[in-house]
Amino acid sequence: MRRREFMGLLGGLAAMPLRAHAQQPGEMRRIAVLLALAEADPETQDRIRSFQQGMRELGWIEGRNIRIDYRFAAGRRDLLQTHISELVAAAPEVILVNSTPVTTALHQATRTIPIVFAQMIDPVAGGVAQSLAKPGSNVTGLMDFEFAIVGKWLELLKEVAPKLTHVSVLWTQSITYAGLVRETERTGPRLGLRVASFDVSAPAQFEAAITETAREENGALVLLPTPQNSANRDLINALAIHHRLPTMSAFRFFAVSGSLMSYGASLPELYRRSAFYVDRVLKSEKPADLPIQGPTKFELVINLKTAKTLGLKIPPFLQQRADEVIE
Repeated sequence: MRRREFMGLLGGLAAMPLRAHAQQPGEMRRIAVLLALAEADPETQDRIRSFQQGMRELGWIEGRNIRIDYRFAAGRRDLLQTHISELVAAAPEVILVNSTPVTTALHQATRTIPIVFAQMIDPVAGGVAQSLAKPGSNVTGLMDFEFAIVGKWLELLKEVAPKLTHVSVLWTQSITYAGLVRETERTGPRLGLRVASFDVSAPAQFEAAITETAREENGALVLLPTPQNSANRDLINALAIHHRLPTMSAFRFFAVSGSLMSYGASLPELYRRSAFYVDRVLKSEKPADLPIQGPTKFELVINLKTAKTLGLKIPPFLQQRADEVIE
């Protein structure tokens, strides 16, 4: 996706207001939420609260005029497919989902039930939308970032680890995550970095990939926002710290769990804004006609505790630029 097209859409669409509409008493409306994370994960609960807040702002109160069926895949593909089959059979009025793999899998299972994604990398390349301005399908929602953000990740790593020579990208193969890997491979050499990638989903694979990265000094990890990386983030961070590898990730919750840094969209804001789409669908608008929007709020988070453990000094100017510093 071209940056000019992406930014143009942000300018034209981000201002779309979350207007409150008083709901009239009547039949309880039925929606579903399908997330790739585990139900007990604090990050899961934060996203749900943000979505519920957005729904309340629009007049939808759970238990009063709306019923929500929550499903959680915990990073497991088998569990995801089970939930998808059950939800398609139940046929709620709209399903809110997160992540590219969940969106594409659900879209393959139904072309009639409206789907709203709170996070997706490139819905056009992912095959769920004809264009950002007019999706033309039963899917619409919010993108969490564009490929160009990879350059920012690598630049930030170089700022805190000037001797850095190589990075390993941890991901789980899919067409849209492949775009991020390609962007890392394209950008890395310009910054003097060699790039390797590892397709990982199971604990043993994470351990093998991180151990391989640490065989040579001055390495680092880039954690793509896959459901598998999210579900295993505590293990990844523990292994990275053990092997003294700085880590860069897309979202705050990775840094809270021990990654050195994160830079990307504010997830609570995306989930609050996703309520706008659910509201419009419940008011009989079609996802095919609702333009896909991008993030409007980004945040840089630095974990100083991890930096100290790794023996890295975070420049004062970088700390001042951060939206949050974890000590």
